[in-house]
Amino acid sequence: MTYNNSNDSGPGQPEMKDILDAAGVWVEPPNIRRGGESGVLKVELQGLTFYKKQQVGHVYRSLRHPFGYPTVAREAKAMRAAASLGVATPSLLHSDVRKDHGEWKAVMVTAALEGYVSLEDFYAQGMRESIGQRRYHEVLEAYGSLLAKWNSGRWQHGCLYLKHVFIDFSEPNIKVAFLDFEKARRRLTAVKASRHDLRQVKRRSGWGNEEWEAFCRGYRYSFGTNAERLLVAC
Repeated sequence: MTYNNSNDSGPGQPEMKDILDAAGVWVEPPNIRRGGESGVLKVELQGLTFYKKQQVGHVYRSLRHPFGYPTVAREAKAMRAAASLGVATPSLLHSDVRKDHGEWKAVMVTAALEGYVSLEDFYAQGMRESIGQRRYHEVLEAYGSLLAKWNSGRWQHGCLYLKHVFIDFSEPNIKVAFLDFEKARRRLTAVKASRHDLRQVKRRSGWGNEEWEAFCRGYRYSFGTNAERLLVAC
């Protein structure tokens, strides 16, 4: 059984077959969990960078898939939903899920986020201090605004560590993108999706009151009604 979502290679881009066949370098060595293995390879071809996630027997279970289904399929679905909501992610170039001799195998290829830096590296490399407090608060507002847009579509990210939030503040309008949608899922209401993600953000950010309020300003702006009640409850 195969489900394939592959974009045609653009001008100057390598063929998907060449990306899939490339050895690459592990940036996330295969981890053993969910009944199988999953890891991410960095592939550089023709001056471009791609990330290839490979999985064997790495599944999630749900009412629809009680016996398990590759997490790549759920991640690719969430990334397509993000695109429809105007939520930036790495470009999804290819995803494939198949069963081989009774074992699930999956692969997903994304393009690198050129010009972006993770919030984790942003703090570690002292960029917060170098851009000044006003600009820093604009970064947090942009993060809050994008998360509100995602949650408003009833989507929950489910894994909001600083390393999964990427920013580009090289232009006047700050850009934010999310990575790692492996645990993302659609909730019955936007409120349920928001509550889970907001609590994760607050718990994992390490922000003070002023930083949290800057994030909340962006969130309120995009989420609208009910935002205040959700933010106060965090």
